[in-house]
Amino acid sequence: MPLKNHLKEYRARLGVNQQEMGALVDTSRQTISQIERGDYSPSVTLALKIAKVCNVRVEDIFQYEEE
Repeated sequence: MPLKNHLKEYRARLGVNQQEMGALVDTSRQTISQIERGDYSPSVTLALKIAKVCNVRVEDIFQYEEE
């Protein structure tokens, strides 16, 4: 999948688990897990919410790489 992410690292910096992160951005623990594994690409809205909670830019967490 061409969308790479550092969500797990940023989530760890916040000191929250997947369930708590999901609650912070109004999604499920399963969705957070799928994003971290690279099995799911979040919507623009969800990516923006995640970045806002982490207090970073979307590009700091998510990078698009050509296959």
